[in-house]
Amino acid sequence: MLGRPVVLASLFSVIWGGPALAADFQACLVGIKQAALRAGVSEQVVGQAFANVQPNENVLLASQTQPEFKTPIWDYLGFLVDERRIADGRAMLAKHDAVLRAAERTYGVDRHVITAVWGVESDYGRSAGKNYLPQALSTLACLGERRRDFWRGELIAALELVSRGDLEITELYGSWAGAFGQTQFIPSSYRRLAVDFDGDGRRDLVNSIPDALGSTANYLKRAGWRSGAPWLIEVKVPQGYKGPSGRKAKEPISAWSQRGIRRADGAALTGSGKAGLLLPAGPTGPAFLVFRNFDAIYSYNAAESYALAISHLADRIAGYPAFRTAWPTDDLGLSRDERLELQKLLLAKGYDVGEADGKIGPRSRAAIAKAEQDLGWSPTGRAGRKIYDALKGQ
Repeated sequence: MLGRPVVLASLFSVIWGGPALAADFQACLVGIKQAALRAGVSEQVVGQAFANVQPNENVLLASQTQPEFKTPIWDYLGFLVDERRIADGRAMLAKHDAVLRAAERTYGVDRHVITAVWGVESDYGRSAGKNYLPQALSTLACLGERRRDFWRGELIAALELVSRGDLEITELYGSWAGAFGQTQFIPSSYRRLAVDFDGDGRRDLVNSIPDALGSTANYLKRAGWRSGAPWLIEVKVPQGYKGPSGRKAKEPISAWSQRGIRRADGAALTGSGKAGLLLPAGPTGPAFLVFRNFDAIYSYNAAESYALAISHLADRIAGYPAFRTAWPTDDLGLSRDERLELQKLLLAKGYDVGEADGKIGPRSRAAIAKAEQDLGWSPTGRAGRKIYDALKGQ
């Protein structure tokens, strides 16, 4: 495990057993309460929010530890853009057609992209997070190593949403970092960009699907979305390509065409506008021209892999095929269903993964590494196609 496990262990022992730090935490809460009252949050909301709040060890762990390995792009897309999420997205597109088309008309954002954000952020509302925001954000604001002022501001913004009547305190549950609701807004973005799309007088991104989808469209529009413009085109680069690349290095389509770049299906590049060339796995893997609308998606969660997942899921929901160029690996990533089956295979063979839930955490990675060792392989702990096929074939 990378990061600072020894430091973390001592920190947590101090938090849970040290009266001095506990007193510091309570003193910090007093300051947050006072700041919330000055911001106009009602005394009732402040009192409810912080009743019996104590630091959350898991939140600190999530904020301070480093990932054990960098997730390959084919792993990341393997579980975010799997067949189940595509099928569910198409079903949600049909079920909420009127709302999605209204959001598309109002804000100009493609309804397939709105649906894709919903699918990636919360699995269409099924998994929006279980952390109580006043606890998680006060832990970060008072005990976190970085950005304490930011977390404090997000906590007060969350309480303002309750005080103004958009939500109840009991609805403030989300990720360890404070994102919550159907499409995972952080509180300050919620306060600034949420819209009452169902017209009931409240901006409820937790329970109201229309409010969540309309707000997501508003977010993307404010981030620079251009109606009717593309977000991503899969292309092929010439063998041995060594030209410019990068999301920010945008040039006219004609400039890319002159370098021998064509659509992935072999057709010539046409169209207007500027695009950057994205090579997430190098020039031998899938390549993409990405446009300003891709940048708008990127603003939702500042990672090119995230924006690529949203873009591809939107295309798949709309009926377009999977990428034409294969990833440059002989060990592809697994879907969520396959990850769950891998955990069950490990359990059946006596490896400890904890609960089989389809989520590959530290215990699952340790079990995979042990299984790899037992097979005579170099241990990686990665939930890939090779270990899946090997265990399934035994």
